[in-house]
Parts: sequence; structure tokens; C-alpha cells
Amino acid sequence: MIFTHDTEHALAVVVDLINTGAAASGAEELDGLAGLRAFVERNAFSDLGEMAGDDVAAVRLLRDRFHAVFLAGDVPVAVRLINDIVGEVRTTPHLTDHDGYDWHVHFFAPGAPLPEHLAADCGMALAYVVAAGELDRLRTCEAPDCARVLVDLSRNRCRRYCDSRTCGNRMHVAAYRARRREAAL
Repeated sequence: MIFTHDTEHALAVVVDLINTGAAASGAEELDGLAGLRAFVERNAFSDLGEMAGDDVAAVRLLRDRFHAVFLAGDVPVAVRLINDIVGEVRTTPHLTDHDGYDWHVHFFAPGAPLPEHLAADCGMALAYVVAAGELDRLRTCEAPDCARVLVDLSRNRCRRYCDSRTCGNRMHVAAYRARRREAAL
């Protein structure tokens, strides 16, 4: 484990959030309150307040800002983007132990609205990545027809694809077929 459990969970949430957008996946998955609720359920949020219709637009805007961090390319740009995100939200750090996990820090107030929850927790997780000198772990899938993002948490930094079962498998099969064609010549 490179980061703490709660940081890795927040990084997985931010990846899932970015990948709900048309820019990453080709289709808008946060198409209303139902899409937002599906995202929340899929990511097992805790201490979340009631969601409202205006949360959808706020979360979409935040998603674009997080995506810009993945595309930043250099530390000063990423730092500015992350500082802007966490600087605009009321953070309320507190220790908690829930769902079978030991003590860890949440950066949002219990019952905070979803956009505030995401900005605080995911923004701080991205800050930890940058502070650890690990910005290069925030990547875009290397498959030529995929724009989804990923966080490479492998020890040797070898993860190249958003999903080994789809993009990774497709690219490995294509490489195998290319080698076979080359050998047949």
C-alpha cells in the first residue's frame, strides 16, 4: 500500500468520477440525480448529506477540475489546481473509524453536501499524491481509443491501461496478432 486506505479510496473515487464524463468515457454518466445516486452508491460514501438537483451541476464542474489535475503534466500546475479546489471548500478534518477500518481522517464535515465532500476528500488525496512526489502515478489510459484516467498504485509503476480486462486485454491481443503477422512475413 503506497498511501493510507482512505487516501487510496478517495483516489479511486476521483478516478471513477472523472471516468463518468463524456471527455473520458464518451458518454455522460452523471445525467441527473439518478446518475449521481448510482455514483454515490457504487463508491460507498459515508457521512453524506442529502443530495439535491443542483449537486449534479456542481459535481460535474468539480469533475472537470479534477480531470485537469490528471492532465496537468507538471507539479506547479497540479499544485495550483489542487490548491484552488481545496481552498474553496470548508474543510473540517476529524478522525473517524467506520465500516471496519481503523482510525483515519475525513476532511469534510459529517453530513456535508456531496460536492463539498468530494472537493475536500478527493482534493486532499490528490494533494498527498503530489506531496509524496508521485504525480506521475496520475495517468490517462494508453489504449489509443481510450481517454479514461487511472491511478497507478503498482510498486513498479507499470500500469498502463484503465482496465486490464478491457483496454489491457485488447492491446495485448493486438500486439500478439501484430507479432504473428510479422513472424509470418
